[in-house]
Amino acid sequence: MKFRFIWIGKTKDKNWKALQDEYLGRLSRFVKCEIVEIRDSTPHETKRIEGKRILELLNQKSFVCLLDVTGRSTSSPEMAREIQKWQTRGLKEVTFIIGGADGISDNIRNIADFVLSLSFMTFTHEMARVVLLEQLYRAYTIINGFPYQR
Repeated sequence: MKFRFIWIGKTKDKNWKALQDEYLGRLSRFVKCEIVEIRDSTPHETKRIEGKRILELLNQKSFVCLLDVTGRSTSSPEMAREIQKWQTRGLKEVTFIIGGADGISDNIRNIADFVLSLSFMTFTHEMARVVLLEQLYRAYTIINGFPYQR
């Protein structure tokens, strides 16, 4: 299985970037990973235009996991079980999408196979990226019985 991450903008803060790279490296021990960064929207662009740019980069056969505050909240063990289900189903690629500051367009929301909420609170995009990567790494340590999750 491969994890593909599509998100808006680059991680600019060096501290968040270091954490992002750290957890991406850890996660890559368990699953192939690819990050696709889409340029930040200009002030006149709508989330619909942003959604079109995401769709252009989306593999149509990929299982799409959208990160959104309205999504399903899960515990770390529940997320591990969800990933195991994806593996059992034989999914080749899971694409995680983190939209822009104005949210995500309906055309992206409508194609999502799974909508995940990291929290009811709002995070910066840089923080959300790190939390997602860390939680996916944590899920794999749970799946493999490693002590990290304690």
